[in-house]
Amino acid sequence: MLIASSINELQSAKGAIETLKSAQPALFQKFMNSIRLTHQLQFGFQYMGCLITEEDPSSFRPASQDEYVLSVYQREIKELKADSKFHDLKQLLASYKQISYANICKLAMGTDPKTLVGPTYIR
Repeated sequence: MLIASSINELQSAKGAIETLKSAQPALFQKFMNSIRLTHQLQFGFQYMGCLITEEDPSSFRPASQDEYVLSVYQREIKELKADSKFHDLKQLLASYKQISYANICKLAMGTDPKTLVGPTYIR
């Protein structure tokens, strides 16, 4: 899937992420933990985003992964979704889905929005 993000969309998403970080620090930390786990396991951020937003993740499912590792990962995502303020995160992800879950995660990790402008291939 090919997406193209504008600087305005990315800066708006960065602002929303910063708002979530200051308004819901515990939820933001859980989200960051999920991002780090996704990165460490070398899973795609699009897969994580689909799991969080309850979209069909099958086209982004990691290839040749141990079922146990996948079940542990999915359990961690379920714990994030169990947070009482989870709807705030889900709303943020839904609002900025068009820039990709990968770009949202990169912005949350501190990437400068200017470096994410332009076409991106999501797998």
